[in-house]
Amino acid sequence: MTQQSLARSATVDAVDRRIIRGLQLRPRVGFVRLGEVLGLSEQATARRYRRLVRSGVLRIFGVVNPKVVGEAAWHVRVRCRPDAAESLANALARRDDIVWVGIGAAGAEVLFVVRSLTAERREALLTRTLPRTSHVLDISAAVVLHYFTGLRADDWGGLADHLTAEEDAALRMPPGPRTDPRGIELLPTDVAILDALQRDGRATYADLGAAAGISPGRVARRLGTLIERRAVTIDADIAAAAIGFPVHAYLFLRVSPSRLQEVGESLAERPEVGMAAAISGTHNLLATLSCRSLFDVYTFTTEQIGRLDGVRDLEVGIGGRVVKQSGGLLDDGRLVLPAD
Repeated sequence: MTQQSLARSATVDAVDRRIIRGLQLRPRVGFVRLGEVLGLSEQATARRYRRLVRSGVLRIFGVVNPKVVGEAAWHVRVRCRPDAAESLANALARRDDIVWVGIGAAGAEVLFVVRSLTAERREALLTRTLPRTSHVLDISAAVVLHYFTGLRADDWGGLADHLTAEEDAALRMPPGPRTDPRGIELLPTDVAILDALQRDGRATYADLGAAAGISPGRVARRLGTLIERRAVTIDADIAAAAIGFPVHAYLFLRVSPSRLQEVGESLAERPEVGMAAAISGTHNLLATLSCRSLFDVYTFTTEQIGRLDGVRDLEVGIGGRVVKQSGGLLDDGRLVLPAD
């Protein structure tokens, strides 16, 4: 077995899960501080973090708020012949404007999220390229109107119970002002900083400064401003199956308009929910779950969805293989490290 395959087969223990949750709460926290809170040495914390990254369990990266660059997120469902789902999903995953791709459990559906800066490129994909593909049977698309949750590193709370309340409070970043990020204009140096952060969200200010051609101090101040104004987020991408959450579900809800905000906010509070958003189309609310078992999906729909007023209809889709998430590829359920 090669060194790389040994790394990718590494198991994740309870201490690793505590580190992952700590980095969800504060992705750029120093190893000294993270170790102090979790009761670990700096060396042990850093060693475990690097192993989690090498083994494809965790990736910290920077992402621009779509509002800043005028992007809209479209969630697309493609019904296709089961024998074509794999090749279609892989082809979609190669596009840089598609940030997430998954195959339905039955293999007859491919789901993906496209974020294109131009409507022309998106429309070419949805109205010309895909419909002309012989193995595609049907396409439906919905645009995100509003996110209730899904834009912060700590939105998915499956590991929240691995930290005490005191540890959580020590690491959790205080909420920033509710500013509109659309007022931010990205500078050429910002683009260079963000390119470096997409590769490594924990890159030092010195490394970011070298990439942008400015001093570490200027990087620290500018990045602080971009994060405070919600123009940039430092996110934590997790291979959920590798940490004990192998079941992915997609909930498509039809909710009374007068209850949509209330239902969306209720779903956003649940630890199982990684993303909840108001969308266009027949169903007006979409939520994604990462769970330990199919029974957990069942209890969520009956005990959580079932008690919410205003839910008129619910469709549950169970995911098969995730090919791409957060803009990065997956291989056998593990994150693929971006090329240098």
